[in-house]
Amino acid sequence: MLNVERRTKILELLEKQGQVAVIDLSRRFKTSEVTIRNDLKDLHARGLIRRAHGGAVKINTVSMDPSLKIKAELHAEEKRRIGAAAASLVNDGDSIILDSGTTTQQIARQIKHKKDLKVITNGLNIAMELFGAKDIQLIFLGGVIRQNSLSAVGHFAEDILAQLAADKLFLAVDACDVEFGLSTPNVEESQVNQAMARIAKERILVADSSKFGKRSLSRIIPLADIDVIITDRNLPADMQSELRSRELKLMLV
Repeated sequence: MLNVERRTKILELLEKQGQVAVIDLSRRFKTSEVTIRNDLKDLHARGLIRRAHGGAVKINTVSMDPSLKIKAELHAEEKRRIGAAAASLVNDGDSIILDSGTTTQQIARQIKHKKDLKVITNGLNIAMELFGAKDIQLIFLGGVIRQNSLSAVGHFAEDILAQLAADKLFLAVDACDVEFGLSTPNVEESQVNQAMARIAKERILVADSSKFGKRSLSRIIPLADIDVIITDRNLPADMQSELRSRELKLMLV
């Protein structure tokens, strides 16, 4: 097993269990405890976990801003299903916004057959995914490109958004807390996302279940401003009940 694959599985175990032990990971992955300690050291250095005696615990507050490559490796199958469900909500002739991210990139992969579609995005990954699609008009927002997220941020992007309108916004976030709302580690990113939300008739949250119950540095919008939530079936039952009690439309895939 490659290092990156093993470390991704360690992160997924932490999401489910809350904590892991070196000795248990060594047995599970049939590798030495030294190798596992190196894995945990690397994940800790990147701000993805917190080291603890004999193992590690997950971080509930999203303070780091991992690269798209790292994000793409986490919960990949869940993101694919979420992307497919979101794509089913896109109609021919729609104007939509896809923010930068790996979940929204899954949506982009599954809407290329749509007709007369207008797609607004600040994500280079989204733009490259849709580049050349026959019946899609692609509107890429200008601005300063962030290295980690490959997204355009700053007043250029916000000014362009202020001149546009959209039917639907598909928003992928780093954290979702029922009280704090949707949030991200980067302040500039949150400001662009806020501008996106202002011009969209319908706001759709696309986030795998690991994002819920967490909050990050910069709030984007309150949860009440979201019209539809698309997530995976691993979302805890108590969280499902809480979201539905707030009269939020919840799609589990």
